[in-house]
Amino acid sequence: MKPHAFIAMPFGSKPGHDGRPIDFNRVYAEYIRPALEAAGLEVFRADEDTRAGDIRTDMFQELLVADLVVADLTLDNANVWYELGVRHALRARGVVLVQGPRPNQPFDIYTDRKLNYSLLDGAPDPAKLPAERDALTAMVRASMATSTRRKVSPVFQLIPNLEQPEWRRLLLAERNEFSDAYDSWSSRMEVARQKNRPGDILVLADETPMRALHIEARRSAGNALLKLQQYELALEQFELALDIDADDKASREKKSICLGRLERFEEARECVRQLTDDHPRDAESWALAGRVEKESWMARWRRPELTPAEMLTLAREENAALGEAIDPYYRAFVTDPTHHYSGINALTLQLLRRHCGGDANRSVIDNLIGGVLWASLTAQERDRRDYWARASYAELCLLVNPLDSVRKEYGNMVAAANRDWFALDSSRQTLTLLRDLGFRPDETAVALAIVDREIARITPPFEPRQVLLFSGHMIDGPNRVPPRFPAEREALAAERIGQALDQLGAGPGDLALAQAASGGDLLFLEACQARGVRLQLLLPFEEPEFIERSILAASNGEQWRQRYFAVTAAAEVTRRLMPDELGPLPKSRSGEPANAFERCNLWLLYTALAWGAGKVRFVCLWNGGGGDGPGGTAHMYNEVKRRTGRVTWLDTRTLW
Repeated sequence: MKPHAFIAMPFGSKPGHDGRPIDFNRVYAEYIRPALEAAGLEVFRADEDTRAGDIRTDMFQELLVADLVVADLTLDNANVWYELGVRHALRARGVVLVQGPRPNQPFDIYTDRKLNYSLLDGAPDPAKLPAERDALTAMVRASMATSTRRKVSPVFQLIPNLEQPEWRRLLLAERNEFSDAYDSWSSRMEVARQKNRPGDILVLADETPMRALHIEARRSAGNALLKLQQYELALEQFELALDIDADDKASREKKSICLGRLERFEEARECVRQLTDDHPRDAESWALAGRVEKESWMARWRRPELTPAEMLTLAREENAALGEAIDPYYRAFVTDPTHHYSGINALTLQLLRRHCGGDANRSVIDNLIGGVLWASLTAQERDRRDYWARASYAELCLLVNPLDSVRKEYGNMVAAANRDWFALDSSRQTLTLLRDLGFRPDETAVALAIVDREIARITPPFEPRQVLLFSGHMIDGPNRVPPRFPAEREALAAERIGQALDQLGAGPGDLALAQAASGGDLLFLEACQARGVRLQLLLPFEEPEFIERSILAASNGEQWRQRYFAVTAAAEVTRRLMPDELGPLPKSRSGEPANAFERCNLWLLYTALAWGAGKVRFVCLWNGGGGDGPGGTAHMYNEVKRRTGRVTWLDTRTLW
């Protein structure tokens, strides 16, 4: 979705300061609008809105939530000054000022930077217009690219402690098009989040009804990918959020987690150092610092090929690194004694330090035991279903209590998990750490057996060995000129697709993603099915419309329809319909809907990448043509090639 620009300016023809008329509609049409569109913005001026409803309501909503406001101060127009004042009072940035000829400058904005445009006979001067339009485009781009820390509004500049309202608080009480679009979009995002479908979230993140929502959308996508342990892709999403707002605390926190999991420890340390500098009394920031150092300590001695005794020997040499992890966890718990997560980590690491032969202060350990006991039990009192509070208490029992207590509390913990495989797997990781160091082996073995037994009862998320992504031409219709995929080339195309799959070693345990149009799609799906690959079909329309548009339109369409039904009848085939999963096609302000096929291709690409870019193998039956915009075959080809290089292009220009 393009960022929005709201234009505050006079309408129609108005007398200038010298009494001669100025045609502001031409100023808008020839100077302002083209310059903003060249900068990639969608432009809104209240008098252009032909939709039903209150124009004042729509104007106010756009004024408050638009990514940019351009104010034309050529005249001392009360409406323009009022709108500029509202924007300056509620938003710290996102304003560009322009003006035509005027004899003097208003005092309140005398020092503000403004772009001047020239007039000839009351309209933009054609001789100077191209250069002045380019200057406005450049200024808009620069304004959009500046750090969110830079305050343009004089109100926020003069009152440094003034907080900009969170954007949701700028929604008007009266329902309007924006609030309706936001409610629909956020509902889809929530469904995708609950179903843990990062591919869906990534598509919806591109379709946010306003740029301010991009942060929320990118965070949601990053969190879903983080849960799936796709750390590189998750990091991309959090960095995209930080490109919009470099101070977004939640994205900074998750970025540090991703960097730690990727073992980029120096970058992770710098990230959390900045967090703790900016938020010195925030327990979560200090706990993240502890997490980074804990992962760094573990990476120093933990090797899958070593025995527990060998790992313990190596861990004994890393007492200093372990201390670097304990300190921030302990500081977090002292900062906020209700933060049981940091408390249990500080205690566990203190006891492991003693177990590894290092120094451990007995009084500190006793204080941590009492503090974690209080924090975890009171958290359970506040919410009996709080899995993480139960997990902290169960871990405390494992550290210090008899075996029967461990058995009881880990049983309570897995019951509270509500079959959440990811939560249980997180607890299991802590238990394997204790097991690898031989800490309280009997108690650890019992707890691990309880967690493993519960995990075994749950169907783990399907994890494909490789993801086979396809895009290709449909079989030509009966009158297509020039031919692109003639029906008589079907057997050759099927043979080459099969060869490509064999070269990739396609088989059971793999996942195939495609639409199911006649021609390339169905040939690919049939070949995958013959090799035992699990199929997931993503269709851009409801099934009857899809069959009509993408199957029956081909030569011998009825035969292709029967082949479609044969493919989809198998048990290991999932069909997902884009209108049901992602909602209606997004529209531009002019009402133009997005291209359904391109949106579906993006959906396919994002769904594939969400399994991990390293698993994606892209096969395309393609003549190299078409646009290179998002959603086209060229975009899919280039994106997969950029990330993994694992692409197989069956070039129809040389194939037949």
